[in-house]
Amino acid sequence: MKITNALAGLALALGSAMPAFADQVTARISLQLPLKSHLGQNLLLFKEEVEKNSNGDIKVEIYDSAQLYKDKEVPAAVGSGSIEMGVASLTRYVGDIPAVDVFYMPFLFNSEEKVRKAVAPGSEVRGPIDEAIKGTGSTVLWWQAYGGAILLSKGGPIRTPDDMKGKKVRVFGKTLGDFVTAVGGAPTLISGSEQYLAYQRGTVDIGMTGVSGVKSRKLWEVMDTITVTNHADIEFIVVANSDWWNGLSEAHRKVMMDAARKAELDVRDRVAQIEADAYAAAKENGMTVYYPTAEEIELWKKASASVYDSYRQKAGELGAKILSAAENY
Repeated sequence: MKITNALAGLALALGSAMPAFADQVTARISLQLPLKSHLGQNLLLFKEEVEKNSNGDIKVEIYDSAQLYKDKEVPAAVGSGSIEMGVASLTRYVGDIPAVDVFYMPFLFNSEEKVRKAVAPGSEVRGPIDEAIKGTGSTVLWWQAYGGAILLSKGGPIRTPDDMKGKKVRVFGKTLGDFVTAVGGAPTLISGSEQYLAYQRGTVDIGMTGVSGVKSRKLWEVMDTITVTNHADIEFIVVANSDWWNGLSEAHRKVMMDAARKAELDVRDRVAQIEADAYAAAKENGMTVYYPTAEEIELWKKASASVYDSYRQKAGELGAKILSAAENY
């Protein structure tokens, strides 16, 4: 009888404990950049908010520096449910949604005001993109600002398209490749985590990235000059597997979305200072920073005008609609 009562008590204890155990959630996030990068720090802010406000019910694990997946692998990994969450450059969705490369239209988003209008949740540019990404099996939680695209070189700046002619150029998106081709270069698609070695080995002659990446990856060790073209706006997105996300409780989703909104505003508001600090670090480590003249920028714009026509052909009705909205900002 005592044994029966003991077993009954154990069953009751286990039964009362099971709901709490069932509520435990682990969110693994894949990141291609180092944790010390501003995108990594942004994920840490998200992690802190989520774990604190869920009273530990949700555990966030960050796998940085492409430990699990390279940038190009993240959309498929998250969409298939191989991992709960991931950070990917927006352009990694261009195969499924060509319209996402609107942010790589040469010199289209040439002010912070225009960028902020475009990336605002539910805007005429971002809204349709977020909706389209749902079709890949992922849900966008927030966007991470990365800043403007710059050029890296050795031995001097890339002042005009003439300096690009015949050179191999690292790119991280198809439309950026179209830009390089239009101005006379030869594009080579290289993941962010692989660009240091590409520059070190001379796989490419010219680099393309955001200046914060120069700092976090110490690219001054393999390149010596930055040309501040700001010819494209680089955006990363944090996505969650839709089935996993929809399976969470409403309370858990709210905790995570509140944290996502805070993280998005934080990185957007700080990106100008992040870039300024990165330029300062580059100079301190021996890099030359060159700002093209207005006349040189006009040469770049003229040489790359055909990229707009190519985008309209590839991006279809959705792309045309988004580009039209962006051009009106």
